[in-house]
Amino acid sequence: MTVRRSNIFTEKPLSRPYEVKRGKARERFTCSTIGFVTRPHVLLSVAVSLDGHIDDRGTERFPLSNAEDFDHVDRMRAESDAILAGAETLRRDNARLLVYSDERRAARIADGKPEYPLRITVTRSGDLDPDLRFWHCGGASLVYSRTPETTVGHLTETKTFTEFSEILDDLGARGVRKLMVEGGTSIHTAFLEAGLADEIRVAVAPMLIGQATAPRFVNPAEFPGGPARRFHLEDVTKVGDVAVLRYFPKVTSERA
Repeated sequence: MTVRRSNIFTEKPLSRPYEVKRGKARERFTCSTIGFVTRPHVLLSVAVSLDGHIDDRGTERFPLSNAEDFDHVDRMRAESDAILAGAETLRRDNARLLVYSDERRAARIADGKPEYPLRITVTRSGDLDPDLRFWHCGGASLVYSRTPETTVGHLTETKTFTEFSEILDDLGARGVRKLMVEGGTSIHTAFLEAGLADEIRVAVAPMLIGQATAPRFVNPAEFPGGPARRFHLEDVTKVGDVAVLRYFPKVTSERA
């Protein structure tokens, strides 16, 4: 197994998480400008059951969404410059993070973009299976690792990081303007705990997992503003039997 030492980039100053009240200009929270680097708009995407779980305890991924919602997710992938999922999601699902629609991929090419968005994973250990499908399809990939050595350095570019803010600074420097984050639990928790998420898309499926130890959207953490802070709800859409909610976590809701 080949191991390659990764590139290391330094952290740029992190701006404090900010809040804007409803009614302020939307442009002010679509991205964060840090010095000369514009961080991408960060969209967290998740599907949950009515009792708040993102999966069951089985070995295979439990399908929460329906076909129409999966198509919506494919459209959002096609509109993104990069898609990110944690290493555990790759290991569990053998995920590829592709755009599946031929028409959407063709439209990206016609717009002068790569056929597929940049596909990213984040790892603490650097221990990733080189045989995962992620490395062998769908264009460019990138690994952010907390250790300077990985087991896939011969397959993709690897960069070390300490804080998730560094990832956004590096992606901004690469020209990434919209980042779609598809989990899992620890990744979504990290973005929200650091105040880095601009938008959350929650697809609520009409089912109950009913397993106390099944994974949830986020882990316990100290989130900006604490438990009393309310996010702005932008809209709710009915997608078949799934309700899709869009929240802006950097905008504080004004109570009705």
